Amino acid sequence: MSEELKKQGEYVFGLDIGTRSIVGTVGYREGDKFIVVAETVKEHETRAMLDGQIHDIGQVGATINYVKNILEQKTGVKLTDVCIAAAGRVLRTIEAHAEIEFEKDTVVTNEDIASLTSKAIETAYDTFLKENDSDLKFYCVGNSVIRYYMNGYQIGNLESHKAKVIGEDIIATFLPDDVVDGLYRATSLAGLNVVNMTLEPIAAIEVAIPEMYRMLNIALVDVGAGTSDICITKDGCIVAYGMIPIAGDALTEIIAKDCLVDFVTAESIKRGIYDNDSVEYKDIMGLTQKVSKEKVLSVCEPKIDEMAHLVSDKIKELNGGKSVSAVFVVGGGGKMKGYTEKVASYLDIIPERVALRGEDVMQNIIFKEDDIKKDSLLVTPIGICLNYYEQSNNFIYVSFNNDRIKLYDNGNLAVVDAAMHAGFPNDGLFPKRGKAINYTVNGIKKICRGELGEPAKITLNGKECDINAEIRANDVIYVEESTSGEPASLVLAKVPEFKAAITVMVNDSKILLPKFALVNNEIKTQYYDVQDGDNIMILDYYTVSQVKEFMDVSLDDNMTVVVNNEEADDDTKVYDNFTIKWVLKSEVKSTKKPEKKAGAENEEEATTEEVEENSYEGDYESYADLPEAEEGDLVKAKKEESVQNADESVEEEPKKENTTITVMVNARPVTLKGKPSYVFVDVFDYIDFDSKTVQGKRLVTTIDDKNAEYMEPISDGAVIEIYWEK
Repeated sequence: MSEELKKQGEYVFGLDIGTRSIVGTVGYREGDKFIVVAETVKEHETRAMLDGQIHDIGQVGATINYVKNILEQKTGVKLTDVCIAAAGRVLRTIEAHAEIEFEKDTVVTNEDIASLTSKAIETAYDTFLKENDSDLKFYCVGNSVIRYYMNGYQIGNLESHKAKVIGEDIIATFLPDDVVDGLYRATSLAGLNVVNMTLEPIAAIEVAIPEMYRMLNIALVDVGAGTSDICITKDGCIVAYGMIPIAGDALTEIIAKDCLVDFVTAESIKRGIYDNDSVEYKDIMGLTQKVSKEKVLSVCEPKIDEMAHLVSDKIKELNGGKSVSAVFVVGGGGKMKGYTEKVASYLDIIPERVALRGEDVMQNIIFKEDDIKKDSLLVTPIGICLNYYEQSNNFIYVSFNNDRIKLYDNGNLAVVDAAMHAGFPNDGLFPKRGKAINYTVNGIKKICRGELGEPAKITLNGKECDINAEIRANDVIYVEESTSGEPASLVLAKVPEFKAAITVMVNDSKILLPKFALVNNEIKTQYYDVQDGDNIMILDYYTVSQVKEFMDVSLDDNMTVVVNNEEADDDTKVYDNFTIKWVLKSEVKSTKKPEKKAGAENEEEATTEEVEENSYEGDYESYADLPEAEEGDLVKAKKEESVQNADESVEEEPKKENTTITVMVNARPVTLKGKPSYVFVDVFDYIDFDSKTVQGKRLVTTIDDKNAEYMEPISDGAVIEIYWEK
């Protein structure tokens, strides 16, 4: 025990500085028991406190001094040191979401999760400051992860999963610095030195929830005068706090109106029915009245139901949208009959798991004064004293980069918490990437990330550590900010959509044509360095003119170009695996339209010049065989080819009658009409299908479960499938 406490007889002096009154307790621990030597209560004479926050420091200091003097008279000991608690109702809870995106699918580590949580807390802190529009300092006194996300989907645990994007929702709780300072100043006016400060919900837990149960997911509800304060425990510590602005005073006001009495008399009636079947009182007319417990409970029942409903909803909100295993209730307002049963009902747990904690949890509390009754009203004052022996929840000081900072020690403090409170940038703890390149390819946004730099160099009391290292009072921490890596660098050839070359056959020789791309409407080669903001359009073809220029070919006037056995001009597009030949014009048969004979009355009487039937070298059997080409252009080219081949038949065939067929395309009937016969490529005239924009690994086309060729005939009843394979 500290030297200070030895000076005051090894007694612990605890103050519960509440909105309506101040409760002082003096006692000491002996083995597993706590002996209460003296206790006293003094109500505020003015509205010096509102909702747990001191408004008049002088008045509160005077009341504290009064309580201290009474206790000194009772114990005969000079009290110089005190333990206090900040009200749970002044805590503020914020929900926040944070995400981290990796460059590629990455196995998630504990450090990644710590970075994510730190980012979420920082986001919650920024949100809190914006909502409160205040320059005051706040302390993060608790946080709890509600849920994790992996690639946008909810997941129970991120560790060891491979993900591109991870995220989490958290609840973070903050305590304003002015509340702490107000309590310290008020106690100092009474000549007291604060040796331990905790939070009221934590103090209540010291008594209401035995240590062996704190690993469970339990809610503690302190039903006070103006507010009902809530905290949630899990894994041995408090993970979230909350408050609803309705409690015992709301019931007192209803009784005052129904019984026609002042507030003080109504409060006496409310307390009287706890242990009596009826209570006598005088109304404002001076007449003696008597009211039964059943009557008072009937009048208060709607408000009790409202209180229970609001508390239950808040518990679920703080606990990630689900109920808790059990609820412990302390405070006078929770003593009203029916309250705990209603809370159990709204939480959908059995009534026995919502209990008022009072005498049953004070078996190890011994009162020296005979007139003190063990009940739920004393749970928090005694818990403040007991918390001194734990001292795991207090404000501590550490040195961070030579600055002395104050932290709230919730028993789980780490280097990352000190960094946040010191205002050290979150991204300064983790390796930073060099500047990224943002660009688009065929209208789709892309990003090339920079290289990772070095992580922050951290020492704790002279030894290297990581951001999750635990810290304690007076620790010395040094953090050297992490560095940025090299900026992103990307040449056009490394863009995934860009292939190295287009292969064509020129006069029976294989030629590799380096690909081009339009970058901001300018043609660039594969060696171009992609810049931030570039708009890239990949070209999967050369024009005949570009092929000649690349090969440094100049054709005489009597020469021409044939592409896939079709005479072509300089603007004709040449795709991967196309065939090109330089030939004499005299070797190319005329393909002009037949002239009519003189006097011919119809097309059947017209004569034609014989033409050589074109053989299409290098025909593509299916869309899947052409991954490099733009599918839409190929479909169009094939359809034009089929028409040309039909026009260039050696002999004019008798005209056939048009037919109509119906086929099933992707499980839907499609009717084709207007032609004597049909081939696979004709289907595209009747369906709404984007074959030009690549939407998967490859385009799958089948007829009756077999790979489809472009010019494969189709007949009535054929079953066709066309889709992009993912």
